Amino acid sequence: MELGRLEYLQALVTEFQVTDSTEAKEQVLANLANFAYDPSNYEYLRQLQVLDLFLDMLTEDNESLVEFAMGGLCNLCLDKTNKEYILEANGVEPIINCLSSSNEETVVSAVTTLMFLTTPRSRAQTTALPVVECMLRFSLSANRRLSNLASIFLQDYCTPPQVEEARNLSRHTAVGIPLPKD
Repeated sequence: MELGRLEYLQALVTEFQVTDSTEAKEQVLANLANFAYDPSNYEYLRQLQVLDLFLDMLTEDNESLVEFAMGGLCNLCLDKTNKEYILEANGVEPIINCLSSSNEETVVSAVTTLMFLTTPRSRAQTTALPVVECMLRFSLSANRRLSNLASIFLQDYCTPPQVEEARNLSRHTAVGIPLPKD
């Protein structure tokens, strides 16, 4: 007997919750992130509290779990309801923290997610000075995906005074968020 979409997604969430296998958790989270790409799954994923699961996984030590959770959030946050939920759940801070990941996919998804989450209300947080400084560094990366994405972020989401302030501050400090490994 074939499972319906909701039942199948529920089975994945349950498997994630009950398994002790790290490999199984990674595989399930990757599957949930892929299902998050399809708008027809948004309501089911909200109902199953998968947004909370993704947000919770952003602070894990396992880089694969963080990567898949960040990818899932990136896939979900174009939807207005999901975007509002992430913002209301204080999701911007853990997403910003993912900018310091050594995993390229996590960083690319985090930058993209911050772009998607930027609204007039959230702009102060998504384009805070440390984020703009980070994007300036990323824009100089040899990694073309990252440098192009960071350049778009700076151009489309930040004001010229914000970028100038970050440039000036960066000239006076030696500390920063490390670039992800290629």
